[in-house]
Amino acid sequence: MTKPDSLQSASPAPADDVVVDVRAVHYAVDGRAIFSNLDIKVRRGRITAVMGPSGTGKTTLLRLITGQIVADSGQVIVLGRDVEQAKTSEIYALRKRMGMLFQNGALLTDISVFENVAFPVREHTDLPEPLIRRLVLTKLEAVGLRGAANLMPTELSGGMARRVALARAIVMDPEILIYDEPFVGLDPISLGVIQRLIKQMNEALGITSVVVSHDVQELASIADDSYLLSGGRVVASGTPQELAKSDSEVVRQFMTGAADGPVAFHYPAPDLGQQLLTEEEP
Repeated sequence: MTKPDSLQSASPAPADDVVVDVRAVHYAVDGRAIFSNLDIKVRRGRITAVMGPSGTGKTTLLRLITGQIVADSGQVIVLGRDVEQAKTSEIYALRKRMGMLFQNGALLTDISVFENVAFPVREHTDLPEPLIRRLVLTKLEAVGLRGAANLMPTELSGGMARRVALARAIVMDPEILIYDEPFVGLDPISLGVIQRLIKQMNEALGITSVVVSHDVQELASIADDSYLLSGGRVVASGTPQELAKSDSEVVRQFMTGAADGPVAFHYPAPDLGQQLLTEEEP
């Protein structure tokens, strides 16, 4: 298979160093290809960034990794287990080894900050209440919000809500921590806090992080490995610094935010003049 046209891929990783291995994955929705021969490797203990323009399937990739959907062909191997071949009970067991920071935080609005963080522990363990309390307060302290334990989600700012969601994502000490657009909608200070926490959590907890985002500058400061998706495949991979030096038009357009380039503004559609002259439904 040919490498992405812009860069050499990151250095090969030993098999036991790869915790997520996406191999030649094809996936389509209603006949429209989302991925075509997609290859991505996430290495243990590193922060892997997955970038790309809107609509390139970044969140779909996370759904494949967590077993919510399965590929039409190819393999998605997570922590040594082929997701497609796994039984439902095995998928649930895999998910317990992952933490997820959802794009909007996804806090439960009717319970307190403390109970939001405690929720996965209560659902998946039989730990005694004093131990749950210590565990939750420790995780809230890690994100700087132990003092907000009794607040309700509606009393939090956007940045604080995202940090509570991060505490909930790490409360079960996952091996893999997944971030879906963690910087969206944050002010510069909150963004900087989340950015620092991602780096600190990865180092302090010894976990593996997958960060899906289109925020180039933020990812460049924290990612160890980066993949850029376009047209259903990886068009470039390497360190953020390598991507910044790429001479690929697709990579340059994305990294600089240029309006004109290979990534078109318009979704494919028939000729406008012809469509306006017909009475067919759009």
